[in-house]
Amino acid sequence: METRRKKRFIAGAVCPQCKAMDTMMLYLEHGVEKVECVQCGHSQSQTKAEVSEVAGAGVIGLFKPE
Repeated sequence: METRRKKRFIAGAVCPQCKAMDTMMLYLEHGVEKVECVQCGHSQSQTKAEVSEVAGAGVIGLFKPE
């Protein structure tokens, strides 16, 4: 049986592929943060190590779903 992933939309985010606004959702799958556009299906992912590396580069804060 598949467990449901908690998906959250990112307000104001623009898809880098189709340029649609407010269509990006963020979720965690097997310890990897994934972002997917519900309009065109474009997706990106980052491991926790990559997220930590970006956080050290002057980023004020990161949204982390629970």
